[in-house]
Amino acid sequence: MQKRRVWECGALVLLAIMIVVGSPRVVFANTSSSPNYQLSESEFNSGASPEVCSGSYCARISIGSTSGESKNATSTAVFGPITTDEPFLDVIVDPGVSNLGILDAEHTASKTMVVRIRNYLSNGYVLQIVGDPPKYSGHTLATNATPTAATQGTEQFGINAAVNTVPNVGALPVQVPSGEFSFGQVNSGYDTANLFQYTSGDTIAHSTSQSGRTDFTVSMIVNVSNKTPAGHYTGEYSAVVIPVY
Repeated sequence: MQKRRVWECGALVLLAIMIVVGSPRVVFANTSSSPNYQLSESEFNSGASPEVCSGSYCARISIGSTSGESKNATSTAVFGPITTDEPFLDVIVDPGVSNLGILDAEHTASKTMVVRIRNYLSNGYVLQIVGDPPKYSGHTLATNATPTAATQGTEQFGINAAVNTVPNVGALPVQVPSGEFSFGQVNSGYDTANLFQYTSGDTIAHSTSQSGRTDFTVSMIVNVSNKTPAGHYTGEYSAVVIPVY
């Protein structure tokens, strides 16, 4: 039986709440707060890890902060040329744009990240977001399992991968190069402007074939109500990209 070599990646992402990161260094932290609520944001940079292999699989992880490549003071991660005749998957995560604003019942907090994916010699990939909604002292912010509009004054946590106007956040997937070579697409439920949902482990995007680079912009929104318990809400998330064969 021929040994199968697979590139897989699971990378922690930067969102509008505190992100717990195992090994990357923390660069800075910003806090958004009102008299009753607080969101903490931690930004991180990390270069590509060395190739890590088991008997049947290989992995390489890249987490970063610039367009097309990822840099910090000591390392850089960038999509390189394809020179192998074996399957692989490249992933870079950029922190995106924050618009935390004032966290109260009259404002919607938001955060974006960009997940850049390229796969070779596979039948595609799936992109999942994994993690519990923000919580504080036993209270977890409410989510919707179906696409729902952002509603100020209603407790809500959700994401999508579309270009939105309410709030003004997000972008359509960008194919690099053009769609003739790149085929990543957003899944139904996460592809509609101004509608957000969240279920941990949902597949939010995919490709059904090998593909050049696709840049997915994932947007998060947070709303609170007057009944939401005051406190410092935190959460931890992973962007998991799995090749398909």
